[in-house]
Amino acid sequence: MGEFVRLETADGIGVIRLERPPMNALNTQVQEELRAAAAEAAGSAEVRAVIVWGGEKVFAAGADITEFTTVTYQDMVGRAAALSGAFDAVARIPKPVVAAITGWALGGGCELALACDWRVVAEDARLGQPEIKLGIIPGAGGTQRLARLIGPAKAKDLIFSGRMVDAEEALRIGLADRVVPADRVYATAVELVRPYVTGPALALRAAKQAIDAGLSMDLPAGLALESHLFAGLFATDDRVEGTTAFVEKRKPGFTGN
Repeated sequence: MGEFVRLETADGIGVIRLERPPMNALNTQVQEELRAAAAEAAGSAEVRAVIVWGGEKVFAAGADITEFTTVTYQDMVGRAAALSGAFDAVARIPKPVVAAITGWALGGGCELALACDWRVVAEDARLGQPEIKLGIIPGAGGTQRLARLIGPAKAKDLIFSGRMVDAEEALRIGLADRVVPADRVYATAVELVRPYVTGPALALRAAKQAIDAGLSMDLPAGLALESHLFAGLFATDDRVEGTTAFVEKRKPGFTGN
């Protein structure tokens, strides 16, 4: 358990909780604690789905800019990969992951949300990549994941301008998946991932891997990966249970094996 980031597990759902008041600024320590929490969630058999949660007031308002004022090019050459890697650790959690967003998700906060599979957004939340206003660009996946999620033209609009979008626009362009009142964000995130707690964990892992890895491949390579993962699932207990339950016209009892 870190000072600012912790993993809490209950009923099969792991909650990666950010708690660095007042705005959950993502300084170097938070990034490393986030990496550790993601690794713990990925490796825990008790965790079947994950929520990334910044609390009732704010998700994460971005990097700790005070760290940037004295950083040199030479310093950042060594740190940039670690910064991106901390968020990539969340993206690589082989389980369903949802960001529960209240308040602000800006800069690194938006990039953290982009590393999740879905985003549940409060009606009064604001999202964006304002780095251009600091004379820099997103450095933790924003230029890559945002373009893949909402398309290059919309991503360029947000990144070039640095403007924020409200929840309604985020939903319209595909940056948000669900928009709810602020006091319903966490509960909605739980509702979204709860079905996966009792789902076929290895099949869910394979599906996520096929989709995410396939985005960086040409179609033949992606199809080959899909075929490989598909065939591998025929060695699982859950495949036996799922197909048998279908034939017997009953609900499957998946074990995650």
